[in-house]
Amino acid sequence: MSAPHVVVLGGGPAGVGAAYGLAARGDCRVTLVERGAALGGNAGSFDHGGFRLDYGSHRLHRATAPEILADIRRLLGDDLRARRRRGRIRLAGRWVRFPLSAPDLLLRLDRSFALGVARDLLRSALAAPRPAGDSFASTLLARLGPTICERFYFPYARKLWGLEPEELSATQARRRVSAGTFGKLLAKVLSRGADVFFYPRRGFGQLSEAYGEAAVARGAELRLGTTVERLVPPARAGAPWTVEVRSGDERCALAADHVLSTLPLPPLARLVDPPPPVEVLAAAAAIDYRAMVLVYLELDVDRFSATDAHYFPEESVRSTRISEPKNYRGGDEPRGRTVLCAELPCAVGDEVWSRDDAALGELVAADLARVGLPLARPPVAAFSRRLTHAYPIFRRGYETALDRVEAWLESLPALVSYGRQGAFAHDNTHHALAMAYAAVGCLGAGGFDRGRWAEHRREFARHVVED
Repeated sequence: MSAPHVVVLGGGPAGVGAAYGLAARGDCRVTLVERGAALGGNAGSFDHGGFRLDYGSHRLHRATAPEILADIRRLLGDDLRARRRRGRIRLAGRWVRFPLSAPDLLLRLDRSFALGVARDLLRSALAAPRPAGDSFASTLLARLGPTICERFYFPYARKLWGLEPEELSATQARRRVSAGTFGKLLAKVLSRGADVFFYPRRGFGQLSEAYGEAAVARGAELRLGTTVERLVPPARAGAPWTVEVRSGDERCALAADHVLSTLPLPPLARLVDPPPPVEVLAAAAAIDYRAMVLVYLELDVDRFSATDAHYFPEESVRSTRISEPKNYRGGDEPRGRTVLCAELPCAVGDEVWSRDDAALGELVAADLARVGLPLARPPVAAFSRRLTHAYPIFRRGYETALDRVEAWLESLPALVSYGRQGAFAHDNTHHALAMAYAAVGCLGAGGFDRGRWAEHRREFARHVVED
């Protein structure tokens, strides 16, 4: 009897993590299908004029599970470097170290902001707990009070997700705000462990590339530049899936005993043929993602600043974060030049998405001048990249649509949707890899263990994003 064939859809960390795990076991054939020309997805890297640049700001957190971190250390060796974070966040017009530290907050935080937070903390200790409600706004107001919410989290939420805080689900607060209570906020301020992160020497995309190379070395097949055009479920029990793919002008069909998908849920639903019921397609269409334009400014200086990333919660600044990739690596090459990467959340087709590179460069330069970080000279170059599915948007009531789509997916034999996009989860890379490893662990000789996977899903629901 031939070994079962597993087709993995998507070459981001969740996809390559599963391909590596399955190939390392050696009990199945593995084919990974990735539309892009390189691995990594939104967590990938690309080359530009001697620079290795990421799609935004990425880092591997110390919270990575030991088993996963051990594999990454083995795959990357000395190329995995421990780095100390040097971020800054602009709070009430003042620069404050990020991650937050107690001494820096005492010395630099705006006095009115600090007094407001202290007043809210005192009220919260003396008064009866406020009802959390079912929105991002009501949950954080109940836990953190109005000062932090109205001067930090609420403006940031409007920029990041494009909605009023009252329109966002309470889940967005629980999953995205790690310091969601005064106690947790104080613990983060007093903890110095979050200062250290891991970063590959050749950019964050090297992480996915290393997983991919190791998977190939163990017999997996990677099909890059290949688009999935149709997914046909098994015609009868025990029959395979048909995965129709296209690479350039060439088309072929892969027979898959199991399909592991990391694709966003709306396009996944549209790929299945025969299509799902109308109500499922409508539910999939209601699942929404925030897009992102990444604007890169090349400057003719060694470094713009010693800071790895600047964070901007205020609405007067269009960027949410501006990072300097050179500072993540800690190297000096190429000398005499550096690049800044600005992140602009938006909607596909809106005013920001539609701007040309010159106009985007001017927008970012104006942001920097507005916060007292003007460019000494015009950029040598300005260019952009666009992500259609940067962040899931947890609108109030989104659970109804998501539950309907997931119930339909559960009815399909031998198909599992997981990862940041496939599970509709605003997670970190180490969370996506944890899902990949869990999916591999659930796939055995007897098929996919749905009961065990359900237990993992409950665990995934408790993931909280690391800042």
